[in-house]
Parts: sequence; C-alpha cells; structure tokens
Amino acid sequence: MRHRLPEKLYYSIGEVAEAFEVKPSLIRFWEKEFQIINPKKNQSGTRKFSAKDIEKFELIFSLVKERGFTLEGAKKELSREKRGNLSVLKKLQKIRQELLRIKAEL
Repeated sequence: MRHRLPEKLYYSIGEVAEAFEVKPSLIRFWEKEFQIINPKKNQSGTRKFSAKDIEKFELIFSLVKERGFTLEGAKKELSREKRGNLSVLKKLQKIRQELLRIKAEL
C-alpha cells in the first residue's frame, strides 16, 4: 500500500482522506460511483474502511488521479478486473515503486 496507514482492522473516513490527501466528500462520492467500495457502517452511519476497501480505493485513486482516467473510463477498466488485468497493473505499480526507490538512492 503506497499511502501510509497504521496497521489496524478498520480506518475512519478521516484517516483514509488524510492518507490519500483528499477530502472525505470525494471518498463518499466515489463510494456512490464505484460499487466495489463498500465500507461497513455502524448504526449512526459512520464508515469503517477495511484494508480491502483501502486497496480498492487506492486502485480507483490510481486510475483517476494518477493515470487521468475519467470516472466512466475507470469503471470500464475496473470491469476488466474480472479478467485478471488489474492484478498485472498492481504488480507493475509495485515494480515502479521499487525502481523509483532505487533511483532516489542513486
């Protein structure tokens, strides 16, 4: 996970927003737009994001904010996940991170 969050079972929307440097309203909006983000909610409606939710949010964040996809384009790309294309994307992102780390050390 690129965005630093402490190891725990659930994260608040504020923690997620801070880790990704976005506003909580964007997280709520993407939750409505993308069916794969589905945090648990308590009786008062407070969202609790699991590590899996964070991974899914990170994937959407990568597509929209870093790679420049439109929301519709990101939805189409996510639909390809069922065919295994996104697992390759995640591996490539990890390789890129490692290469950037090595470059910074040089």
